[in-house]
Amino acid sequence: MSWLYCENQKSSGQERRKQIEYTRKLRYVRTPLEVIIPEPLTLTVSLRGSREVKDTYQLIRLTGLLDAFSEPAFKKVIGKCVEDGPSNVILDLSTIDFVDSSGLGVLVQMAKKTQTLSGTLQIITNARVTQTVKLVRLDQFLSLQTSIDAALAKLDQTKNK
Repeated sequence: MSWLYCENQKSSGQERRKQIEYTRKLRYVRTPLEVIIPEPLTLTVSLRGSREVKDTYQLIRLTGLLDAFSEPAFKKVIGKCVEDGPSNVILDLSTIDFVDSSGLGVLVQMAKKTQTLSGTLQIITNARVTQTVKLVRLDQFLSLQTSIDAALAKLDQTKNK
C-alpha cells in the first residue's frame, strides 16, 4: 500500500467543522498502488516493458528493440508471464522501434505457447511492426490489432464462440 493525497475532501456535520481550519492542507488517503501502476518487467537495456493483469487477460506493453540481443530475455520473461496466467495475452508493441527475424520467431513461439494453454495472443502493432510481420506473411497467424480496444473486442469474440 502507498499513500496518495487528495485535496479538500467533503464531509458532513461535526467532522466538517473540524476540517474547516484544514481546508488548504492536504489530507492523505490510503489506496492500493497495484491498481494504478503496472508491474515493471526487467528485460534488457534496449527493451523495456510493463505488465497489467486483469481477470481474463494480461496486457504486456513493450518499448524499444525486439531483436537478437533482447530475444532471450523476452522469451524468458514473457514466457513466465504467459505460464503464470491468465492465458489470454495482449502484447502492445505499438512503441517498438524495430523487430528483426529473432523477434518474429519469439512472437511465433509465444503465440503457440498461448494456444497450448487454451489462450490467445493479440498483438497491437505500429506501422513498422505491421510491415515486418506482413513481409513474412505472419499477419493472420499472429492476430495483429490496431488498438487495445480492438484486441479486447477480438478477445470477447473468441470467448463467445
